[in-house]
Formats: sequence, C-alpha cells, structure tokens
Amino acid sequence: MNDPIEPLIEGLLREVGEDVDREGLSQTPGRVARSMRYLTSGYQQDARSVLNNAVFEGEDYDEMVVVRDIEFYSLCEHHMLPFFGKCHIAYLPDKRIIGLSKVARLVEIFSRRLQVQERLTTQIAQTMQEWVKPKGVGVVMDASHLCM
Repeated sequence: MNDPIEPLIEGLLREVGEDVDREGLSQTPGRVARSMRYLTSGYQQDARSVLNNAVFEGEDYDEMVVVRDIEFYSLCEHHMLPFFGKCHIAYLPDKRIIGLSKVARLVEIFSRRLQVQERLTTQIAQTMQEWVKPKGVGVVMDASHLCM
C-alpha cells in the first residue's frame, strides 16, 4: 500500500463485512485510492494557471458567447456520491474574450472537488467574472445526483 487512502478503504471494506483478501477485492483499495485522487484532482489545480494565457484583450466583439453542454462529473460533499450533468455558460464580452476550451477546463477544475451544485455554479461564474470581466455572465448546471 503506497497511498495513505488505501488502508482507509481496506478498513471501510472490513467494517461493512467484506473479506479484503478475496480475489475481487484484493486490489480494490488501490483502485479506490487512484479514483479518489482523480475525482478530487481539482484541489491541485488553479484556475489562474489555466486562464492566464487564454484571455484575449482588445477584442471588439459584443455578441453573447455561449458554451453549451459541457459535461461535468463531481462528488457531493455530503455523501461523497457522484453528481453529473451538463453545464452551460454564457457571457457578454467587454473587450475581452476567453478561449472556449478554457471555459470547459474551468468547469473541470471546480467539479473535481467535493462540491454542492450551488457552490460549483457560483465558483465558475465568479471566476469568469474575475478573469474575463464581461458585462455579464450566466451559468446553468443541469445535474443528476446519486445521493437523491
């Protein structure tokens, strides 16, 4: 066991009555540890590093920019169960635009943390406002929650 999460998962499996040495479960603690590291990788990522070179200034574009159907996957902070869906982001530029792929990366950074849908929505909108400084921004998230 290399990751500190592994013995925790092994203990959890024992607590629910499983034999952690049986063939189907012997590698499970390591798999779960790798999975949790990936699902919470947003804590190790900073929006600044993603957006820093992707905001373009001096653009004379004043039409609404809409990025629809951005898939996201997150974990509910109350139950640590998945919630997932589509995110739609619209903003009205004010002499600044952002690369569209960076909008999707922003969603991924914040969704790869323990979350509630409301905070996730707000974090995306506030970061867009802070970095792109549009005349307005809207974020809509449509999600299914496995904890409900």
